[in-house]
Amino acid sequence: MKRLAVIHTGGTIASRPSPDGRGVTPQTPPSVPGLPGVQVTHHQPFNLPSPHVTPAHMLHLAHLIERLAPDADGIVVTHGTDTLEETAFLLHLTLSARTPVVLTGSMRHAEEISWDGPGNLLDAAYTALHPQTAGRGPLAVFSGDIFDARTVTKVHTTAVDAFGGYPGPIGRIDRAGPRDQMQAHLRYFATPEPRPTYAPEVLTARVEILYAAAGWTGEGYAEAEARADGLVIAALGTGNLPAELLPLIASTTQPVIIATRTHAGPVIPVYGYAGGGATLVAAGAIPASFLNAHKARLLLMVLLSLGMSREEIRGVFEGGVF
Repeated sequence: MKRLAVIHTGGTIASRPSPDGRGVTPQTPPSVPGLPGVQVTHHQPFNLPSPHVTPAHMLHLAHLIERLAPDADGIVVTHGTDTLEETAFLLHLTLSARTPVVLTGSMRHAEEISWDGPGNLLDAAYTALHPQTAGRGPLAVFSGDIFDARTVTKVHTTAVDAFGGYPGPIGRIDRAGPRDQMQAHLRYFATPEPRPTYAPEVLTARVEILYAAAGWTGEGYAEAEARADGLVIAALGTGNLPAELLPLIASTTQPVIIATRTHAGPVIPVYGYAGGGATLVAAGAIPASFLNAHKARLLLMVLLSLGMSREEIRGVFEGGVF
């Protein structure tokens, strides 16, 4: 009999309208639809809406998964959608266990007639137990699509198929036919890749994100620099900024990661005008490769918490293997 561990953390998939009439809140964890020949255990380290989930919660979840992994053939994590991609990536960075881990949730709560929770949970369970899932790192499953934790992102605030991310899903599971034959309808379109993992006991570093816009002259930069151990800037295009940011970055001794506010594509230091990507890198900034700003923040938090120097951090980001 296969063994599935389901970890509930809250979110819309566990939510209902609150008795006091003040809106929808996490209440009761969802039940896993019937799985023939599967022993299911349930765990609930916390019950939170995903905007309340912190990196410390994510790391606590990673430690729990490491403890459960030896006794499970697959692990499913139910999670709110707002920060699901960040939890998935933090797990991607920190989990060494090869037991498949799949995150899912729902866009609609349990008392809506179109509740998508049970279907997503069933898809996640079959994905976690599928023999070809091992070695891929944590995955996210929504509306039948299977996403890599490094690239998955929430692309719509209300749609049931709210998750995407360039270059798209790495697999697909379609619920067709008897449940005991469901795994036959799962296909992967990509091969597993090796990934480094890190093992911080705690996340001690503070990293802040700044968002670039036309005409930004660095407002808030000095304050963020004073509070943080490192900075991430969601820059323009391939990693460019207004000219006023160049001297600020040149004078900063902590790591400054340049991501992009564009929805897809890598940061490439091409332009040589003041504030162009090439001048930012020459001033000491570090390109984020293909990571978006909030995933670059998590990676920088992990590396700083492990005591890495700015040059060691540069090597990780420029290596582009996450």
